[in-house]
Amino acid sequence: MKKVSSPRAPRMALAAIPAAVMLWALSQSASAQALAGQSVEDRLNTLMRVVDEQQRQIHSLERQVTELEMAQRGRGVPGADAPAGSDTVAEQPGADGLPVPLPPLAQIAPGAPAPAGTTGTATGVPVNPPTPDGSNAGNASAGGLPAATDASGAVGRTQRANEPVRTQAEQAVVQREHAPLFDHKLTMDFGISDTYYDRRQLQLSGFLALDAIFLGNINLGQTKSHQVMADLDTRYGVSDRINVDVDVPYLYRRSTFIVGGAGGAASTLSDATVSSHDIGDVNFGIYYQFVRETNALPDVVGSLRVKAPTGSSPFGEKVVQVDADNTNLVAPTRLPTGTGFWNITAGLSLLKTYDPVVLFGSVSYTYNLARSFADISSVQGQTEPATVKLGDIVQFGGGVALAFSDKDSASVSFTMALEPASQTKSPGGSYQKVPGSETTAAAMNFGLNHVVNKHLTINGSVSIGLTPDAPNFVVGMRFPYTF
Repeated sequence: MKKVSSPRAPRMALAAIPAAVMLWALSQSASAQALAGQSVEDRLNTLMRVVDEQQRQIHSLERQVTELEMAQRGRGVPGADAPAGSDTVAEQPGADGLPVPLPPLAQIAPGAPAPAGTTGTATGVPVNPPTPDGSNAGNASAGGLPAATDASGAVGRTQRANEPVRTQAEQAVVQREHAPLFDHKLTMDFGISDTYYDRRQLQLSGFLALDAIFLGNINLGQTKSHQVMADLDTRYGVSDRINVDVDVPYLYRRSTFIVGGAGGAASTLSDATVSSHDIGDVNFGIYYQFVRETNALPDVVGSLRVKAPTGSSPFGEKVVQVDADNTNLVAPTRLPTGTGFWNITAGLSLLKTYDPVVLFGSVSYTYNLARSFADISSVQGQTEPATVKLGDIVQFGGGVALAFSDKDSASVSFTMALEPASQTKSPGGSYQKVPGSETTAAAMNFGLNHVVNKHLTINGSVSIGLTPDAPNFVVGMRFPYTF
């Protein structure tokens, strides 16, 4: 005997639709407070997912009403054995026969994946488009919006979904302390800094009598030096793992030499100031991202840099007596703006994000190529050809940064550079160490970063020297602009 469905079933379902809509409206009003505290990008992503879920609920209700009407007319409904994914299979209803109510907006976390089986937006366009390797693109842009994907595999558009999403402030830390932002095609980074040195040296002019008494002049020489450098570092993304850059510096140096002995009196001081400005040593490099940061692994980037001796060399610069009344006061006629050597630096840096904390560290090795000079003597009227080999430098450091808002962060780090003694070799001779040329330079670095907008960031820094071989302090500002 044919079973006839009750005519009340479709009416009850239709009556339940307004009730479900009222429940949903109440849940949305309750979450308005939480939504107001989110950024514009987070709101857009959240609302796109909510609208998509609403459409799914509406389609589910429409299918259930249609099926109830068909059952009332005796056409039957799909059985329990209907294949999964069939167009006639309704969404899984709740205990009352209606779809499960939507979660309030406050429970949908910004950046959370769209529900399984959905495209992520009401228009059917994926929120996180699939990458060529099958994974979803991560939040690569500085503004936190998902990066687009195209067939050309452009820079930064194949980031994995499990890559931690960084705030704009954390992105600024990455760019400053770690490596270039690989999700940007072009970055112009302008910086200016002032490096200050203050050195005192005891100068003895005389001899020892009876191995105990010094006869002669004892003077305290002092050198105060400022080095102002402006440079433009241009970085270009070849791919989402390879970045190349070239850095062109311009230096202004000003040094004041102070020494006693004017008029034959050790306590009478005289001074002289020398200044020079010229292009510095141009350097260029390549960066390769070995490992992208995930929830378990840090970001690992390797670099190889080459510095060319485009600045003026310090070798062969003659010193002259500046004050006719003080034979102790001598100074060079001009100050160098470069080292005079080619060098190659290989480095490795690591970075891990534990929102809002970012940990970073690096190690590098600099190999200085030996170079022959026609004259390395600083004495007027004297020529001394020689080959000079500077010591190779090992540098390491690490630090931590704290993002205390979406646009601002502060960092503190420690760096140390170890350089063995330099060596010189006269023609036909062997290398001899230069006494006192071994250096150990250590410094504490403090930084503040502010993100102006998605293109421009302002980075301020102060470095305080901890050893005599390090500068007293370095104050700098950088303005990286990403396109």
